[in-house]
Amino acid sequence: MRVVHTDGGQGQRPVFVRRMAWTGDGRPDAAVHGHAVLLLYTDGRAEFEQRGRLALGTGDVHLVPAGEAHRMIAAAGLVGWGLGFDAAGLVSAGLGDLLEPFERVRAGAAAVVRIPGERQEHLRGVMMEMEREGERPVSGVQAQVQRSLLTLALAEVVRAADWTGVAGTGTPLVAEALRFIERNCLADISLREVAAALGRSPAHLTTAMRVATGRTAQQWITAGRLAEARRRLCAGDESVEAIAGQVGYGDPSSFIRAFRREHAVSPAAWRAAQRRGG
Repeated sequence: MRVVHTDGGQGQRPVFVRRMAWTGDGRPDAAVHGHAVLLLYTDGRAEFEQRGRLALGTGDVHLVPAGEAHRMIAAAGLVGWGLGFDAAGLVSAGLGDLLEPFERVRAGAAAVVRIPGERQEHLRGVMMEMEREGERPVSGVQAQVQRSLLTLALAEVVRAADWTGVAGTGTPLVAEALRFIERNCLADISLREVAAALGRSPAHLTTAMRVATGRTAQQWITAGRLAEARRRLCAGDESVEAIAGQVGYGDPSSFIRAFRREHAVSPAAWRAAQRRGG
């Protein structure tokens, strides 16, 4: 099964929400996203492959950690909401506990959380509000509202999850590396530090991550840094130089070069375009 790296429709904003529909046969290739994904299914049924087979239907939340290969096998009238976000930003805000369900999945727990009937409408309402906020021009207020709504959505999943009696199968190397990167990418780390933390050689880790996710460890570090940089550019008026230091770049010029490679414009130009609604 071939792995294809995709942004899954997230685009460039720190939080992305949209209504989705699936039907028919699945795809032959597995997708890997650079961000965490939470899918709330409101009707229909489907079967997915994600470290085994998952049967999904109304009221289920499907958790896909960043870097986790998954593919739809078949769906019948499946509709719902897709939420994508960057995990490193939550860690930097002191909200890392909200990532527990995703980390449990990485450790081998099932990727499905059943939302109680009386809470499904609430979670659906949060998703609808997030979608509306996502249509507004970027501003500091808009970014803060999106972060607050994301916190509410994730808290709903944390409270609904029941890990009693769930024994993970152990965290595979690549999943462990991705968790480490999410928790530390805004610090001064490189491939060498990630490999040392996991007790593997840089070459071994590079190969394992490229095969499993289509990206190297350094590319995952850069992606996490740039995602948090975009959030900070959206959320306030801090200088580009200040943001560079906050997301792990000691040299602002290195940050600007990395940002240009990803977005083809400077951080300042990107911020201005987002605020114009571009």
